[in-house]
Amino acid sequence: MATRYAYHPGNVAHSNAIEVADTMPLAAHSLGIELVPLEGATSCGAGIIRQANADLQIALNARTFAQAEALGLDIITPCATTAATLHEDLMAIRNDNRLKTKINAILERNCGLTVSGEVNVHHLLHVIVDEIGIDSVKDALKNPFDFNIAGYYGPNMQQEGACGGDDIFDPDYLEQVISAVGGSPVAWSSRTQSVGVPGIFSEENTVMKQTSAVLADAKSEGAQLVVSACNLSHMLLDVYQGKAGKTTGQDTKVPAIHLTELLAFAFGHHIDRLALLRTRVMVIGD
Repeated sequence: MATRYAYHPGNVAHSNAIEVADTMPLAAHSLGIELVPLEGATSCGAGIIRQANADLQIALNARTFAQAEALGLDIITPCATTAATLHEDLMAIRNDNRLKTKINAILERNCGLTVSGEVNVHHLLHVIVDEIGIDSVKDALKNPFDFNIAGYYGPNMQQEGACGGDDIFDPDYLEQVISAVGGSPVAWSSRTQSVGVPGIFSEENTVMKQTSAVLADAKSEGAQLVVSACNLSHMLLDVYQGKAGKTTGQDTKVPAIHLTELLAFAFGHHIDRLALLRTRVMVIGD
């Protein structure tokens, strides 16, 4: 029987990371996870809307919570930033009755919904390890990844209550998944460090240094491939890695993919993209 979740794709899955939109349903299906769309769900705000209008961000996310509650389902997302932002706003609603009353008045006035705060938010990674089980990953494996793989968590979901049963400061869930698909997990200290995503619009030079430091650390520890659990951070790890390297003079060239891609490819989907990835690893690798 499939495990059902209300599906929030994250902030960029339908814009500059359509590869997540392509691979998340396939990876989920192979693992027996049924994704129930949250029709019309908005961006979580990524903490950016909060800086200008905290009530607006919470109200937007409360609408998402209310939609999931109406379905009787918890929320799943493949993006660490979305998982963390939703978690933070959910905790704010749960722990502040005055805020919940205020937000519910906004919701009821604008869309006829109310939120109880009883829904839970899960990142795909934590659902796999805590609910589905690593053995299910091994059972679904068709194309083993024989690479040294650096798993990138990012900082956002590494907080109490937002990272499942994983360790906040020394996580290993991503390494468990990497091993399950045949890869060799790389031990590296930057796997939970920020690459500075929000600052790309105002402090680009600083962000390039942060991104360069993370990628250079992965490379120095022997990574042939970086797998990101955060769709938003992936943009910097992938698209901006050349610019980051030029900014610092460090070696930052390494293929970077999303967790959903790793899983979908490993489970036998998008074989053409897997072939292209293997070529990239061979060309870029030392």
